[in-house]
Amino acid sequence: MSSEVKIYDTTLRDGNQARGLSFSLSDKLLVTEKLIDFGVDYIEGGWPNPTNPLDVEYFQKASHFNWKHTKMVAFGSTRRPSKTAETDPILNALVAANTPVYTIFGKSWDIHVTDVIKCELAQNLEMIHSSIAFLKKNADEVIYDAEHFFDGYLANPDYAIQTLKAARDGGADCLVLCDTNGGMACTWELEKIVSQVKQELNCEIGIHTHNDTGTAVINSLSAVRGGASQVQGTINGYGERCGNANLTTIIPNLHFKMKQELSCAKNLNSLRQLSQDVDQIVNLDSDIRAPYVGDAAFAHKGGAHIDGVIKIAHSFEHLNPKDVGNDREFIISDQAGGALIVGKLQKIKSDIDKKDPAVAEILQEVKYRENQGYHFETAAGSFELLARTKLKMFIPKINIISYRVIEEHRGNGEIVSEATVKIKIDGKQYHKVADGDGPVHALDAALRLALKNSYPYLADVSLDNFKVRVLDDEEGSAARVRVWATFSDENQNWGTAGVSENIIEASWDALLDGLNYKIMKAELCLN
Repeated sequence: MSSEVKIYDTTLRDGNQARGLSFSLSDKLLVTEKLIDFGVDYIEGGWPNPTNPLDVEYFQKASHFNWKHTKMVAFGSTRRPSKTAETDPILNALVAANTPVYTIFGKSWDIHVTDVIKCELAQNLEMIHSSIAFLKKNADEVIYDAEHFFDGYLANPDYAIQTLKAARDGGADCLVLCDTNGGMACTWELEKIVSQVKQELNCEIGIHTHNDTGTAVINSLSAVRGGASQVQGTINGYGERCGNANLTTIIPNLHFKMKQELSCAKNLNSLRQLSQDVDQIVNLDSDIRAPYVGDAAFAHKGGAHIDGVIKIAHSFEHLNPKDVGNDREFIISDQAGGALIVGKLQKIKSDIDKKDPAVAEILQEVKYRENQGYHFETAAGSFELLARTKLKMFIPKINIISYRVIEEHRGNGEIVSEATVKIKIDGKQYHKVADGDGPVHALDAALRLALKNSYPYLADVSLDNFKVRVLDDEEGSAARVRVWATFSDENQNWGTAGVSENIIEASWDALLDGLNYKIMKAELCLN
């Protein structure tokens, strides 16, 4: 058995069950790429069955990725009581997904067997055994999630252990003990059970916890102390009800505090970026107080704390924030704000002087825009564009004359968006019209047509993601919105933002910033 703790990410399935969260196919693929880059050991992609075509397509497209160290996992359940393993549609759908790892869950709590799926206790054991044996013939690795294991163990420990033995004897490579309803508030009790199971079965054990009693993270860590060598959870703790175990807290705790070996440890300096990227992809505000990765995780406000951090950082910080990709922040005055801006500007112009009038001008503009609803942490492209413009390191050459969008609803039910853009570049006027699948697509198409002759390399820029967030809920349809867009070319990706009461204007600002950013970078390369 390996001494390394394996990280098993369930964001794309468990996370998708969170209230107010729904992954599109492109969202799932984008999150997958980021998790692979971070280096988690497993990514559970979802349920690949005919009633869930999005996940079926996900596995088809994701199979073409370079998975590097990470393993792709398809999820399902044990066979139905009325089916054999060979004829069960869910098991066959798993096999059709053709992933290197399959995970299935089964019943560990006797009341679930007798009163929920309504079969005999012995029949459930055979269902577990035969399902895993069937899958083991078709995959390198099979993981068994023992659903409601702790409730089952507390109610009938002998039977709960029998279900694990059935899975082990069927060929399961890891037995995952699940606190499915999140009710294990007594962490010491959970650790004791994990230790007893590990001792009795002498095989690989995993842990899967929910946060209904606020103990998902500590229960996961305690399970590792008890002998678990696989930890399941989600990025940012997304999940049903109160959420799943939060991997962005568990992973650094395992590495820095418990000194556990992790394959992704070498990438922990990108943990905050991963957390924020996933929040943006699903269009959720990041938790500023999230341990390790939140905006406020290493923020100090006033008095003795700041003085102490300046003199001896670890006197008030349990960790160097850069170890997880975060930054120390002093929240004390406008001057401290200026220092923060100077720090960001030094990455753009290394010899910038804090007394440069442009610094105060940029600070004032940033504060004004953030007060309006901008979020420059995730719109770094817009910030760099603003900074270089104010520092006179870039002069935008696109003069906007006008733009408009017409929505035409035709009699056959078809809706066509038509955008008109008039701009002037170096004294020459361009007037272009384009159709699109919605107003933003039409605006993007018309703007690119207008810029095509002057900046042909913009054809290589793709608009990868586009999110809209309402900022003033109480204002209803008159509320301000923040549009966040991400772009990429063959070398990099960047984010931009626009804020307005008019969703078209906010979208236009984000689009224009995105293309101006590419023009700016192209000019820097030429110079």
